Amino acid sequence: MSDAELVLRSTRVVTPEGTRAATVTVSAGTITAVLPYDAEVPAGARLEDVGDHILLPGLVDTHVHVNDPGRTEWEGFWTATRAAAAGGITTLVDMPLNSLPPTTTVDHLRIKQAVARDKAHIDVGFWGGALPDNVKDLRPLHDAGVFGFKAFLSPSGVDEFPHLDQDRLARSLAEIAGFGGLLIVHAEDPHHLAAAPQHGGPKYADFLASRPRDAEDTAIANLIAQARRLDARVHVLHLSSGDALPLIRAARAEGVRVTVETCPHYLTLTAEEVPDGASEFKCCPPIREAANQDLLWAALADGTIDCVVTDHSPSTADLKTDDFATAWGGISGLQLSLPAVWTEARRRGHTLEDVVRWMSTRTAGLVGLDRKGAIEAGRDADFAVLAPDETFTVDPAGLQHRNRVTAYAGRTLYGVVKSTWLRGERIVADGVFTEPKGTLLSRTH
Repeated sequence: MSDAELVLRSTRVVTPEGTRAATVTVSAGTITAVLPYDAEVPAGARLEDVGDHILLPGLVDTHVHVNDPGRTEWEGFWTATRAAAAGGITTLVDMPLNSLPPTTTVDHLRIKQAVARDKAHIDVGFWGGALPDNVKDLRPLHDAGVFGFKAFLSPSGVDEFPHLDQDRLARSLAEIAGFGGLLIVHAEDPHHLAAAPQHGGPKYADFLASRPRDAEDTAIANLIAQARRLDARVHVLHLSSGDALPLIRAARAEGVRVTVETCPHYLTLTAEEVPDGASEFKCCPPIREAANQDLLWAALADGTIDCVVTDHSPSTADLKTDDFATAWGGISGLQLSLPAVWTEARRRGHTLEDVVRWMSTRTAGLVGLDRKGAIEAGRDADFAVLAPDETFTVDPAGLQHRNRVTAYAGRTLYGVVKSTWLRGERIVADGVFTEPKGTLLSRTH
């Protein structure tokens, strides 16, 4: 302990072995030990005693649309990473769209990295994109350090990122499986979507009918079949349909390598409460009914759903019209994901240890970030300090997102993030930020 530069102490530290009073020592940005609460502070080390606030590992959000460069007016690295830091997130992985250019070649990745390098308040990694015509680019992107590849099975909403039909999915997945990569998939079947009623207008019920559960279920079944045939590793993005859960459980029982995420908005918001014309609630797949939400929570509890990520997908306010058919589909959630999930989790009898597992440990594991996701020796000293019993009411004016449109406006949430730490340095406390200290991350294995 003699080389410790920083010591953090709390009566409640969430560790892999459980929550306990502890003293955490840090040197050169790395956790060196988790010691008993009354351990002696070494000479020369700085003590930060957070009292009864809970010390969590920094969250790892593996599904974020930063949109920079090209659509920076929607969101940028400076604002997105500030919002993340304010919410206790210390690592994010950026989606390959909706930036211009999309991250679908090594040259495009380098452009994205150059834009992010000096603006990132937290650590940032990157997904690549799998398009109908870029199979040749997948291995070079993998070798350049992307964490995997995003694909759509139905139209993405932007022309520069077309979806894969089943033949092209098979081709891309075979290539990715050949070098041991990961394909992450927006799973909605375009034929089911085309056959669904398309009324447009302000009624949420009409929008919900236009994105039926069977579109997800069929797409997931097809993806599982491809993964089984190729022994490929696949990940289902933003699951909203509880009806797909038996398919996933059965596939895993057979040994198919499939993992699954869901999002805070599916866990905390319900179709019954979405007002007509309120397109701040629009996302694809959609927020579904309360009974469906119960199925998602049960699947989190039993491990069928692995993790919870934001799918932070903002736009400018003018694109959030009152017509659900034409409004941009995406919910901004970076700053509020931890309190939103914790509020509902505690109501349902879950613990902060559960939340950490879903939003930090398993997300870090998904992308192989072995230095993230837990408070234990050898990991990065990334922390969130949380007052779990304090509440606040969401005021959009207090958000760090570039466009302060939120489905959570006016909601009272539990869990106030008091400070966030990145590799042993406090990057935000009580709304005051340091200069950007984030590092650009690459896949290491």
